[in-house]
Amino acid sequence: MSIRSWKRRGQWLELMPGKAVTGSEDRQAAAEQWLLSELQFPEKLLRQLKASQGIQLAGDRLRLALFAVQALDVEPRWADLDVLYEDDFCLVVHKPAGMKLHPDGSREDQAVTLDHAVASYYEMNGIQTSVRHVHRLDEDTTGPVLYAKNTFALAKLDEAMRHKAIDRQYAAIAGGQVSGDLRKIDAPIGKDRHHKQRRRVSEGGQDAVTHVEIVHVWDRATLVRLKLETGRTHQIRVHLSYAGHPLVGDKLYGGRSDQIGRQALHGEVLRFTHPLTGASIEVHDPWPADFEQLAARESHN
Repeated sequence: MSIRSWKRRGQWLELMPGKAVTGSEDRQAAAEQWLLSELQFPEKLLRQLKASQGIQLAGDRLRLALFAVQALDVEPRWADLDVLYEDDFCLVVHKPAGMKLHPDGSREDQAVTLDHAVASYYEMNGIQTSVRHVHRLDEDTTGPVLYAKNTFALAKLDEAMRHKAIDRQYAAIAGGQVSGDLRKIDAPIGKDRHHKQRRRVSEGGQDAVTHVEIVHVWDRATLVRLKLETGRTHQIRVHLSYAGHPLVGDKLYGGRSDQIGRQALHGEVLRFTHPLTGASIEVHDPWPADFEQLAARESHN
């Protein structure tokens, strides 16, 4: 798929499908077939657009009502937001340490979550759409989070997540000197019956695979880069603890305490295919100050 020519006009996306559609006797049927084959358009969404007269043909243009106004669904609450990438379909923002991704009822009245902050950003910028994150990060993990800005983008990016086509690279500082032989951790992860928040490696758990690259070995810790083949809860934290090298600051999984005050884990790079154009998007998120400072301390120990 490669859609180079498109325009947004208010609530409408305007495309130029070419003679495959405009030259057909049944242009409406040809347009629907073109959407399914060229854009891999989600069939359910296509049916919804048809039912609501959201597909229009005007001359050589095909118009789709992809930017219909949607309720925010999350209360707007302002927080300083670092936008790493944005267009009409996608938003990528940095999630700081100590901020939950979404309201879960536990501290909803007090704490501002990333979803709240995105809702506020949408409101302030006149973006009339629902707040929909595509993947998650732990409360104390920093890094980029991808949001879908319309129903089409959400359907495409959710499908990409299911097919493991959204690539996330992490940097972590693990305790001890990690051997260069540790390149892949393949160990299923399940819930820990003895601790509500914790996960553990368990034969009956879900498949979990983490790829490990050693970057720097220091006296007391090792800087590693990690890629996830699967996306289980706490996967990196569980796997490195299982390998005998829990993350520095990760008290839940046996990591040594440090003034960073959280697990030393940061999402460095997010790669995904743009839902409309098919272009490869790569978003980098620089290390936060506390991670930089920990790396500096370890390198001087």
